[in-house]
Amino acid sequence: MSLTVLTTASRLKCIYRLQRIQGHMMSTHVEPEILLKRVGRAGVITMNRPKVLNALNLTMIRQIYPQLKKWEKDNETDIVIIKGIGGKAFCAGGDIRAVTEAGKAGESLAQDFFREEYILNNVIGTCRKPYIAIIDGITMGGGVGLSVHGRFRVATEKTVFAMPETAIGLFPDVGGGFFLPRLRGKLGLFLALTGFRLKGRDVQRAGVATHFVESKKIPDLEKELVNLKSPSDSEVSRVLESFQDQSSLDSEKPFVLDKHISDIDRLFSATSVEGIMQKLKADGSEFAKKQAETLSKMSPTSLKITYKQLQEGKKLSLQDVLVMEYRLSQACMRGCDFYEGVRAVLVDKDQNPKWNPATLEEVSDQSVTECFSSLGEKDLTF
Repeated sequence: MSLTVLTTASRLKCIYRLQRIQGHMMSTHVEPEILLKRVGRAGVITMNRPKVLNALNLTMIRQIYPQLKKWEKDNETDIVIIKGIGGKAFCAGGDIRAVTEAGKAGESLAQDFFREEYILNNVIGTCRKPYIAIIDGITMGGGVGLSVHGRFRVATEKTVFAMPETAIGLFPDVGGGFFLPRLRGKLGLFLALTGFRLKGRDVQRAGVATHFVESKKIPDLEKELVNLKSPSDSEVSRVLESFQDQSSLDSEKPFVLDKHISDIDRLFSATSVEGIMQKLKADGSEFAKKQAETLSKMSPTSLKITYKQLQEGKKLSLQDVLVMEYRLSQACMRGCDFYEGVRAVLVDKDQNPKWNPATLEEVSDQSVTECFSSLGEKDLTF
């Protein structure tokens, strides 16, 4: 066989291999992280990152925001529905790892993410059209911001709601300072400080969700909602209530915190986090001991910031709360507990953060007040 034939054969082999690689690359279709489409007269937002529990990143925020503004003005769109894909989570939170890496490197994502996320939270809170969040699955942090400020929030038996930020050196942001102090009694403060998880029907009983519908009924609910002709708030309410009436699952179970509500109001009514800790330790009940133990693991700085955030927030509008929370987010970016919390809980997962300062007593009132200071030209504006 001549050398020429061999060379030609080798070349052909290379060409075939390149074609196979190209074919493979073309067939590896990258799924979009967010799906935005109109179904009937409804604008439907679907979070499409099931492998990371639909965690919210800046790219997704930048796609949702203009579409929501467009649908709000559009005469062909009557309602907005937001949901998650994958069956496990609506949205388990913001893409915190990316933010911490950016914060450490001094990159703009540490400002941009919070700024644009809070602007989106405000657009949801002021949306003139019925906004329906189907919180079927884990709903935490950023996922709460995408749902709780909308007019309708539908929980299912799969819903797990929590604001666990004090465990990672942050605070319950995305408007937590607005909705949490407006829950009954001291329930919001309890949820904010401890990160306590509410599940299923209890998410509605606490006042976080407006309705409860069994997960298996959600496809039919969606179908009925998208087929509504020029629906008013009351018509959307009627549909949601009719599906809620068909959902008897867990209806006989009492609210998980029922027997502790008066304890929560009493124990969490102190004028400082130290005061709450003293009350919990002095109480001696199993419930109080458990909460004291939980709080002792949280960032002392985060606990104090959160306490003041909710105190201030109950007097403010959602917009003013978000301006305040943007200042707090940037204070956390400048501090050290946020990076240490993310390392201990999400990166190394040793669950053993070394907080600095390490105790509540070492966190001065002045250092807390400074976190709330204006950022001047860098303040959040709408």
